[in-house]
Order: sequence, then C-alpha cells, then structure tokens
Amino acid sequence: MTLEQLRIFVAVADRRHVTRAAAELGITQSAASAAIAALEVRYDAKLFDRVGRGIHLTETGRLFLPQARSVLDCVAAARAVLEDRASEATGTVSVAASQTIASYWLPRRLSAFRSTHPGVRLDVVIGNTREVEAAVVEGMVNLGLVEGPTQYPALLRRQIDQDRPLLVVAAREPPLPEIAPGRLDLRAISWIIREEGSGTRHVLEDLAQREGLRLDDLKIFLVLPVNEAVREAVEAGAGATIISEHVVASAVAAGKLRAIPIDLPPRDFTLVLHRDRHLSFAQLALVRHLSESRDAVALDE
Repeated sequence: MTLEQLRIFVAVADRRHVTRAAAELGITQSAASAAIAALEVRYDAKLFDRVGRGIHLTETGRLFLPQARSVLDCVAAARAVLEDRASEATGTVSVAASQTIASYWLPRRLSAFRSTHPGVRLDVVIGNTREVEAAVVEGMVNLGLVEGPTQYPALLRRQIDQDRPLLVVAAREPPLPEIAPGRLDLRAISWIIREEGSGTRHVLEDLAQREGLRLDDLKIFLVLPVNEAVREAVEAGAGATIISEHVVASAVAAGKLRAIPIDLPPRDFTLVLHRDRHLSFAQLALVRHLSESRDAVALDE
C-alpha cells in the first residue's frame, strides 16, 4: 500500500468518478484505475461498486475511507512541519468557499496574497455553506469560508467580514403584498431561492421564523443552485429573493432590480478551520491575510 494509492483512493471516493479524480490529481484515468485495482487485488477487498457510469463505495470502502484520510492527514502534518522551517511560505493551500464569498469577496484578496506569497499555490473549490463545512471537517480542504452560522463542533470560527442581505424584485414589478403597512405578506410572495444548505436560503428561513412561519409555508416558485441564476430569474420577473448585496448591487444601480426596505440583519462571512489539524506556515499566512481584511474576531470555540 503506497501513499499514492491512498491519495487516488480518497480522490475517487470523494468525486465518485475515476476520470474526474484523475484529472484533479493530474494523472491518467488508466493510472487511477490501476491504483485502485492494485489495492483491491493486494488485499482481496472490493472497494467500489461500478453502477452504470458511476461508482459507489462498498461497505469495505466506507470503512477504509476515514483510515486512508487519517494517514494522508498525518503525512500532510509531517510535511507542514518541514515547510514551517522555511523562511518563505511555500506549498499548497486548499480552500473551500461558499458562492458569494468565492465570486465577489475572495478573488481580490487572493490576488493580493499572491503578490506577497508567490511560492504558495492556492486550490479553491466552491460549494454552499453546508458543503464547505463538511469539506473542512472531513479534511478535504485546509480551510473554509462560509456565510452565516456553522453547525459542526469540530470547527473553529473566525469572523472576517459582514454582508448585507437585500430583498429584491424586478424594477417593473408592482409593490409586494402586505399584511399591514410596512409588514410584508411572506405567504403571498412568489419566492426564488437557493438550494438547501446555502447561506442566503438561511436568511429567508430566519425571516419566515420571525413571522411564525416555516419555509414550507411560503410560495416557493423556483430553487436554483447559483446566485447568478437567481438574480437573472428575478430580473426576468419570476419572483422575489433575498440575496447578498454583492450579487445584486450592479443590477440595482442599473435599474434592473429594486431593493425592498425590510429589516434584515447583516450576516457574517466566517473563516472555519478544523480544531485538531495543524496549520502549515502557508496556511497560517493565508489565514492571517484574510483576517486582516478587517478587524476579525478571535477564533472562537
């Protein structure tokens, strides 16, 4: 059993696809398949079931996966100790970020980081808040950036900025229905929302809860997986949404969308780390850089 075989096994398990895992690792599909086959033959254990074009972990594979991750984590920690002895940050830092942060907040900050730390390679993946949290907890990435509250006790959290959610409709749409002056009738509004686990969806859930409602009580017209699709649907007059000011600021300024005055509290942009994993010099440098984007609060249990 080699570290390369473990690395390939974990990548295939995470992506449930040999070709995509191979592309991510920079190897050929045949090399990835051969590594998995060698493990299965050497230990007479079937790790994956091939179902159609997809693959799924067997029970043995599911039991083996956390052990393989643990070995790779130990190797990464050992490498980090050696990297920390260097005077200049080097190596790779893997980051998972929720969509609003990845698309609108993060790029300029990563560009500035590169100018001062040219020896560090940054690998960024995008998901919703729940997916980012899970990636950090499972060791798939070194750090995460999410919107709104987190739920895993294994995570340390650091507030790095704040975001202002807006309720928006197409500029030509009539006034939204009200129960009373200044109080929207949330049930009567046609809503366009993000998928379960997203930070912006959580804002609407909180607003509904303040009115004694559940999300299921609302008229959900459309659920979309990306912010830009939500914005386009609202601009087309398909309904209303609550979304980050970062996503719709230009559309509001251009007169395509209209922001509805409503009391929506700001939400945190939060950096999350696993409490039990060692930070390399490069990872620590990135944490410090992102934290200095504003006066971030200290890591909090």
